[in-house]
Amino acid sequence: MTDLTAAEQFVLANARLIDRHRLAVLLHGAPADQVVDALVAYRTSDGGFGHALEPDVRCPGSQTSAVLHALDVLAAVDALDHPLVGEIGDWLTTITNPDGGVPTVLPSADGFPRAPWMVPAPDSGFLTYAIAGKLWQAGSTHPWLPKATEWCWTALEQADGVGGYTVKFALDFLDAVPDPARAAAAIERFRPALDGTGSLAVEGGTENEKITPITLSPHPGTPSRALFTADQLDADLDRLAAGQHDDGGWDVDYLHWSPGQALDWRGIATVQALTTLQANKHL
Repeated sequence: MTDLTAAEQFVLANARLIDRHRLAVLLHGAPADQVVDALVAYRTSDGGFGHALEPDVRCPGSQTSAVLHALDVLAAVDALDHPLVGEIGDWLTTITNPDGGVPTVLPSADGFPRAPWMVPAPDSGFLTYAIAGKLWQAGSTHPWLPKATEWCWTALEQADGVGGYTVKFALDFLDAVPDPARAAAAIERFRPALDGTGSLAVEGGTENEKITPITLSPHPGTPSRALFTADQLDADLDRLAAGQHDDGGWDVDYLHWSPGQALDWRGIATVQALTTLQANKHL
């Protein structure tokens, strides 16, 4: 059984201010404005987000992954109607490639601590899926979105044998894009990549690192749930609940490459675990 008191004590003792505010919204109905105020502190002078908001790129400059994390934070506290979403769209237009996609890691990461897989490169990458999905979820009409959506559909149609986080972010897009028949067909193409538990191995990750069903499809009633049986989802929710450590927190299974990064992710993972368990009536 989940120990909420221990989880809250872990977050208060170890997590970032933004994650402490997120937990207060989740457990105590605190105002979402406090989360937004904490989020604004991570903004950069060019209108993006940086300052290790996404813990694996620890540079002060704007990063695509930090912008996605900002959108995830707004979504978690039902604040995707905030003007920040439109301003994020404006920033995205400054980094978007001619094909409509955005790079995964920008040159501002050079010279700063970062995860070994976070290598600056100009090509459009899989974060485009997740960011476009969040803007669709927000009901955005920003002019950045149609071309990005076109990139997503093209990349999905060309995808062959993809796995890992490409599938995760693609499902985020497909759960939100307002084209249900086309989305359902695309979702079904990922079924062969799943193992018997509904999980995906992460190539090049830590030993036995997997993305499990409740991470691939965290929200009840979304189209991606078609990939999983009720038994697979229930088993994964049980696993998630059982993953609480003796100190009250949860952890991630990918590489801990610095003490600060590891602790930041533990705070995020703890809040996210409680959020997911609550959303799935498993808390």
